[in-house]
Amino acid sequence: MIQSMTGYGKASVMFEGKKITAEIKSLNSKALDLSTRIAPAYREKEMEIRAMIATALERGKVDFNLWIEKDEAQNTTPINAAVLENYYRQIQTISNERGIPVPTDWFATLLRMPDVMTRTEVQELTEEEWAAARNAVAEAIGKLTDFRRQEGEALYRKFTEKLDNIGALLASIEPFELSRTEKIRQRLTEALRSIPEVEYDKNRLEQEMIYYIEKLDINEEKQRLANHLRYFKETMDNGHGQGKKLGFIAQEMGREINTTGSKSNLAEMQNIVVKMKDELEQIKEQVLNVM
Repeated sequence: MIQSMTGYGKASVMFEGKKITAEIKSLNSKALDLSTRIAPAYREKEMEIRAMIATALERGKVDFNLWIEKDEAQNTTPINAAVLENYYRQIQTISNERGIPVPTDWFATLLRMPDVMTRTEVQELTEEEWAAARNAVAEAIGKLTDFRRQEGEALYRKFTEKLDNIGALLASIEPFELSRTEKIRQRLTEALRSIPEVEYDKNRLEQEMIYYIEKLDINEEKQRLANHLRYFKETMDNGHGQGKKLGFIAQEMGREINTTGSKSNLAEMQNIVVKMKDELEQIKEQVLNVM
């Protein structure tokens, strides 16, 4: 079954008070065009994340985000007590030595001093935390893949409908095609009869008519178009990753329909060709979304 390149997936896991969230979305593209925004704690795993995405998605314009949300207790910036105490002692010493009054509001003064309110912890990624984050990434990718599969099923139904419509329109040409040959023959014969002073070789006329009618014959185009319709359906059934091939088949279908239109010298046949072009154009628009 074919898959769409359009999709979205999001997953979150909890680990030691942290909420780790992975989000991924994709649109159609000729190749894999991947952009990532990864929390600093997991940057060292970027290549592994990219490999996971490339293996699962193959094609598409993909945006991936991985971020951390901590609870309020962990988000609070700690007071560096050692630095604060050092500032306090220095101010006391200077006050005693220089006779300068000490501050009336010690906390207001000390908390404004450099490095009193700073984070000093070094974040180190553990195997346990990465395993949790990796599960979030894998789950988000899985949800996007499921989304793509559902969209692919919708595209499959749409393509099948349009292919059946083209096939029905192709079959509806036949009655007009059979009557067209006789009309051409009658029109040429009547044109010659309207000029009584002109003499002509009936055998030569028959040969010329056969040549003219053969040039307008569309049996080969009809057969090739029918083959392309069947091949398109077979390709859809061969699994995902067939988007480019389906695009090529659609182009070949367009060539046969255009040639049929150029050889159709009846208004009824040309109207049918226009309808086939309309159905094919809808296929071409949607086939760009197929992976």
